[in-house]
Amino acid sequence: MTDNSVWQEILLPPGNDDSAWEVFHENSKLGKCEHSLKIGRYGHALANQEIRAEVSTFHESLPFEGYPCVALPTSLTPLNLPLAEAITTRVSSPNMAPCPLALENVATLLHYAYGVTRDNKETGFPRSLRTVPSGGALYPLEIFFHSAHIKGLQAGLYHYDPVRRNIQVLRHADETARIGEAMAQPNVNVPRGAALIVFITAVFERTIFKYGDRGYRFVLLEAGHVAQNLNLVSNAMGLGSLNIGGFFDREIDEFLGLDGVTHSTIYMVAIGKPAARPSARPDKA
Repeated sequence: MTDNSVWQEILLPPGNDDSAWEVFHENSKLGKCEHSLKIGRYGHALANQEIRAEVSTFHESLPFEGYPCVALPTSLTPLNLPLAEAITTRVSSPNMAPCPLALENVATLLHYAYGVTRDNKETGFPRSLRTVPSGGALYPLEIFFHSAHIKGLQAGLYHYDPVRRNIQVLRHADETARIGEAMAQPNVNVPRGAALIVFITAVFERTIFKYGDRGYRFVLLEAGHVAQNLNLVSNAMGLGSLNIGGFFDREIDEFLGLDGVTHSTIYMVAIGKPAARPSARPDKA
């Protein structure tokens, strides 16, 4: 649950002359100043052994021990759309309809979004490598999804574990309406039109311990990589997608069971059957 006592202390007070984005951006720049991140030519970076020791204290993926697990298929849905076409025909799809998804379809979306590609054992670094670049290969993101349209699975909230290649069942319930109420534009009715809602969340300390404030930038960049992968793979599978940044953060964090400070939602992606297939000309949004 969101810790209200914590976030209320963090917020800049109303009427503050400083804009939060300006304060953050300036304080996350690398440079020679008292409060800058001490790496590169202006300071001392953490030694590799220090990094490995710290990383070993973090989960590679949240385990959710005690929750039922569902193994994902090893076979993936073929992507028959060439990369160039997948990129140039990608459009936002605000108007979608729910469509049945096979578990193989879901496995394909999740694997290409944030799946493990190799184990990285030869470097002695305790982190598997994924389908996206990550600052220091630290992979701070977690993937949750809600769906009522996956064949063979009950409606509910799930968590993706790319290391074990399975999903954990967090709870069974069709909570589409609750998600819609947490949207900044609930009249768009996106959740009801989606077959799958993906939540990209971040465990910030996995990256911040090494990169300080600048690590927060890296976390946001990484979420963008994951979302774009979801967009392109959805398009290649004949599905539509819509990236969502307009949501009430604390409500979504509470929905996912996150504290909202050390672990919080930073992006959402809705996936479903597009009202019309995209034309050859991409949108300009």
